[in-house]
Amino acid sequence: MMAFYVYILANKPKGTLYVGYTDDLGRRLHEHREKVRAGFTQKYALDRLVYFEPLETREQAKQRERRLKHWLRAWKIDLIEQHNPQWRDLSDDIPHF
Repeated sequence: MMAFYVYILANKPKGTLYVGYTDDLGRRLHEHREKVRAGFTQKYALDRLVYFEPLETREQAKQRERRLKHWLRAWKIDLIEQHNPQWRDLSDDIPHF
């Protein structure tokens, strides 16, 4: 069964945030860290995985990503701190990374 993920990257605790979704979190995180694509995450050095959640379908992941992108910044920070109060890099917690 394939898993999809919604994730949030940051450059430091309570720093700049990026919300994305993917079907391969390890690969996607590697792309962000290696700056494979120019863009927002490269510009702001967003390479710390501070939140992620698995979803069953691509459509669920897309919808969740859209919802989170429209949340207020304070709500995103609260979500992160509920699950990751230290803002530690969760890379070691993802499967096959």
